[in-house]
Amino acid sequence: MPRTIRITRSHKLAAAVLVAAGSVTAITATGGQSEAQPTAATSSATAGKATTGAPTAQEIAAEKAAAETAAKKAAADAAAAKKTAADRKAAAAKAVAERKAEAKKAAEKARSEKQAANRSTERKAVAAPKKAAPKAAPKKYANNLDGWIRESLDIMKKKNIPGSYEGLHRNIMRESSGNPNAVNDWDINARNGIPSKGLLQVIQPTFDAYHVKGTPKKLTDPVANITAAANYAAHRYGSIDNVDSAY
Repeated sequence: MPRTIRITRSHKLAAAVLVAAGSVTAITATGGQSEAQPTAATSSATAGKATTGAPTAQEIAAEKAAAETAAKKAAADAAAAKKTAADRKAAAAKAVAERKAEAKKAAEKARSEKQAANRSTERKAVAAPKKAAPKAAPKKYANNLDGWIRESLDIMKKKNIPGSYEGLHRNIMRESSGNPNAVNDWDINARNGIPSKGLLQVIQPTFDAYHVKGTPKKLTDPVANITAAANYAAHRYGSIDNVDSAY
């Protein structure tokens, strides 16, 4: 016959102690596991933090774009500086050339004036004083092309300026057709503001340089125009007779 076991109060207390002990163990295990989880999370966070120290692809692209922009700006600045230097050099060269041209022109003008003065001085005849002769009546000339040419020839003879009636007449007819008031208003001289005028189409600077003393200081005066032109032709071509075209 099976033995009957009686559960006493002591047995009940012991069982309660055992159950309580089991619960504490479970709680402790659970608490240990909970405490371990923050440690793993902390490790993951630390690892993530360490990983963020390296540049990202976006940061690398931004740095590359900034470098390219800086390089383009530097190249543009260098090109602008080079162009500015070239422009300054060209301007300086132009200024030097203009100064040289002006100096050359001034030197040529001075040389021409000096030569004209020297030749005029050479033409002056030095003669011994002579007893004054009775003054002859002034010679009269017709107020037309023939008279102007003949009067000019007499003055040219006194001033030792070479030239003939034929040479003067031929050039006058070609240049002005015998019109003492003829003006050339289309050639380079006209565009420069110094048009050719008169019987032999003389410009004002040439007239001033080769004007023959004793004649009117008026460019369109027939005799003054002829003698100045003949004086200029004598200096440049030897004689007005040697001129057969624009001179």
